[in-house]
Amino acid sequence: MSTTIERDDAVEQLEPFRRELTAYCYRMLGSSFEAEDAVQETLVRAWSKYDGFEGRSALRTWLYRIATNVCLDMAPAAQRRARPMDLCSPGSAAEPDLARLEERVWLGPVPDARVLAGDPAQVAVGRETIRLAFVAALQRLPARQRAVLILREVLAWSAAETAELLDTTVASVNSALQRARATLAEGGGVPSTDTARPLDDTQRTLLARYVQAFEAFDIDGLTALLHEDAVLNMPPYRLWLRGVDELRTWWLGPGSGCRGSRLLPVEANGTPAFAQYRPAEDGDGWTPWGLTLLEITDGRISAMTNHMDTARLFPLWGLPARLPARLPTED
Repeated sequence: MSTTIERDDAVEQLEPFRRELTAYCYRMLGSSFEAEDAVQETLVRAWSKYDGFEGRSALRTWLYRIATNVCLDMAPAAQRRARPMDLCSPGSAAEPDLARLEERVWLGPVPDARVLAGDPAQVAVGRETIRLAFVAALQRLPARQRAVLILREVLAWSAAETAELLDTTVASVNSALQRARATLAEGGGVPSTDTARPLDDTQRTLLARYVQAFEAFDIDGLTALLHEDAVLNMPPYRLWLRGVDELRTWWLGPGSGCRGSRLLPVEANGTPAFAQYRPAEDGDGWTPWGLTLLEITDGRISAMTNHMDTARLFPLWGLPARLPARLPTED
């Protein structure tokens, strides 16, 4: 009986850390699926060795140590997740290269609800540091430098706390942080985007216009919302496009299958996002096509990332497998 009580107590003490650990592991690994696997492994290891730990602060440090080691084992330097823009030059909409690469190559999205928690200030910082552009920049760093930068600059751990967690010295931590900053600067830094939560009136109007134009497949209306050098990418395809002219050619050509789509708002990576459903082949409603994350800069859309792995991604957001021919809002 006592063993069962102790195990129940361990679960009760460990479970509240799941969401913040998932955020940490997501920033480390760039995949919500790998992050959940890493957190589960972290909690299993902690549960099996829980005896003797008392005090929330010590427990949190211990959990992050385990999570860091798990992530370092899962993030070999030879394979870092990326966006298409990090791998090749922009393609041509007239002659698109639709080669597909393996899932392990791509930086994936994450539901806000699985990684954001705390007071409003903490949530605001969290949103900024789960943006696709930020997580993509982190993936350019060696794994230990990535851990140092996240712990020091995202989670605000001291150099001493970080050194203890990584079983190294303060001097080594400071050196790793300096090298990480230099690497990010050499790569152009992290692109800034407009703060998306809470949405202001201008942003709400922009998104409403985007949905209206996309669902009506009004290409003139759609391109009017974009920056001249706006980017479209569609993991797992290698292809990515840059510029309004290329995007217009895409939507009027290979991308014309999006005509008649429906968009449902979701919360992903701290940015505006939509689940896209295309008309079902059998004519009965709409079926999943992609999860689109928008990046907004200076009041216009600067990037659109359409993640195509709907079989795995849509269940993460609790999205339906099909939209009926007549939506409830139309009754």
